[in-house]
Amino acid sequence: MKRIRKKAYIMGASQSYDADSSPGPSAAPSASLSNEDLLPLPLDILEEIFLRLPAHQVVHPCRSVCHQWKAVADSESLWRDRCRREGYHLRDPSKVPKDWRLFYFLCKKRRNLLKNPRAENQMNGWQILDNGGDEWKIDNVREPHPNEVIQKNFVTSYGMCRKSQLIDLEVEGYNKSFMDHFQPEIKVSDWYAPRFDCGCEYQICVELLNQKKRPIKKFAPETVYFEQWNDQKWNQMTYVFQNYGPGVRYIRFTHGGKDSQFWAGWYGIRVTDSSVEICPAADT
Repeated sequence: MKRIRKKAYIMGASQSYDADSSPGPSAAPSASLSNEDLLPLPLDILEEIFLRLPAHQVVHPCRSVCHQWKAVADSESLWRDRCRREGYHLRDPSKVPKDWRLFYFLCKKRRNLLKNPRAENQMNGWQILDNGGDEWKIDNVREPHPNEVIQKNFVTSYGMCRKSQLIDLEVEGYNKSFMDHFQPEIKVSDWYAPRFDCGCEYQICVELLNQKKRPIKKFAPETVYFEQWNDQKWNQMTYVFQNYGPGVRYIRFTHGGKDSQFWAGWYGIRVTDSSVEICPAADT
């Protein structure tokens, strides 16, 4: 019972999903109202009522009212139906979530945690670590991106160019208890492309950091090299952090590169549409 209450607190009472999730004084049950005063409702009607309430109110305080309400608030059918109604579908229908309530809240919160990933707002949001050669530049894509919405990219020069972002998970709505208890999957993606007429290199490093910003887990594949006279096609780098243990409080995303022929200008690797997402395990 203690474990169940802890789970309910982490998912609802800690309020990491909605900024205005606190029910406030007016939402608290009257002290003079006992469970015996509540008339039992047919389960299908009670479930329909819960489906029309904000999700955080179902988890807390509705779940705490009585055994019947708790059973409905915890039911798989309630959260599966809520996912269906709000359009949270599995990308792979053959996979079934172990916990539909967790799947719902992760889908509800899912978004790219990186700022300005497509170079639409110059270099805003990025910390420049290395600005070699003729420095970073924003340019239009040379080769159409698989996602036709993307029209701009960051371009490196003949000296090493690297940029980084630090994501504070608690600021983004993923509190300490949630991260430690559930350890949701963290999906990283980055798109990179060379110029056809110049060799270049690409690097990426993504770290999961603790409260002191020391690495717990790291994704740092070998440098990718492109020869001169390549097809300048877009490539995608992806990775999913799983079972990384407790203590993750920040994510540091770093990428970049340079051209390998030391040509003045911007002939190095191009990057765009980078992303870091907290994902449901059944939907990565």
